Amino acid sequence: MLTRRQLRVKVMQCIYAITQSKDDSLEKQEKFLKVSVENTYTLYLLMLSLLRELHTMAENHVMHDTKKYMASATDSFPDKEKFIKNQLLLQLVNNPSLTAELNKRKIKGWYLNADYIKILYKEIVRSRLYKIYMAQEGNSYGEDKNLIIDLFREVIAPNEKLYEFFEDDKLTWVDDIPLVNTFVLKQFKSIKKDESPSYFLPELLKDEQDMEFALKLLSKTLLNNKALEDEIQGKTPNWDKDRIADIDAILLKMAICELLNFPSIPERVSINEYLEIAKEYSTPKSSIFINGILDKLVKEYKTAGKLKKAGRGLL
Repeated sequence: MLTRRQLRVKVMQCIYAITQSKDDSLEKQEKFLKVSVENTYTLYLLMLSLLRELHTMAENHVMHDTKKYMASATDSFPDKEKFIKNQLLLQLVNNPSLTAELNKRKIKGWYLNADYIKILYKEIVRSRLYKIYMAQEGNSYGEDKNLIIDLFREVIAPNEKLYEFFEDDKLTWVDDIPLVNTFVLKQFKSIKKDESPSYFLPELLKDEQDMEFALKLLSKTLLNNKALEDEIQGKTPNWDKDRIADIDAILLKMAICELLNFPSIPERVSINEYLEIAKEYSTPKSSIFINGILDKLVKEYKTAGKLKKAGRGLL
């Protein structure tokens, strides 16, 4: 679920937190990194839980409509229960593995925040996608799946109120939201009608080495901060560290640390990863600045025999 690039971003966030708080406790930042990584999975589960809650609200509305003596908007639909019969939704609702995981992690984020469910449900019911779906008789698994994919992409994911809720709940989720939304869509697109319940509980990391990579990158960068600053200063005449954007300085230190301490990762892979992160998180010219310094350093390291690379490399 989380790639090496996303782990690099989380390490960057930890180091940035240190520079802002002036708290240089490595132990505290390692703990923060682990929690930040784990919280990404919590956000993913919370998003799936959101869809289950929307299904519950839809069920309640259908039950309420059946007790009405006056006609309602749903009466024009061939099957008022079509949405709650949606087969992809039911795979989430009737999923014992997902239910057990939500209970295990005590994820009850919507219990005290039902207003967000109401807002989203109203938007869904008002949407063109919902009305077209409900107006058609019958439903195939493919049609059911496409509706949830389209509703998630066009109604749920872009909702500003939902974004504000996640932002207020956990600061690190601001960067995780696009990642989790993309992953949820990927899961929905790939799911099959007879999928195992465990399908919705993928591994957070590819393997233990990914977490080891992140922790080592964090510790090596922090413990060698002065030496890394000297490396940068040597490649920037008239360098004033106060004039370089904080994020640029952090990414440079991390990149240099990775070049020197991770022999299995090719130097071009490391450089490209940090250039892409700089494009997203720093100034428009940051990637050019960072690339220039790293190119100089790589040439020097190769000449001096400091750059020892082996293996096929990992992203």
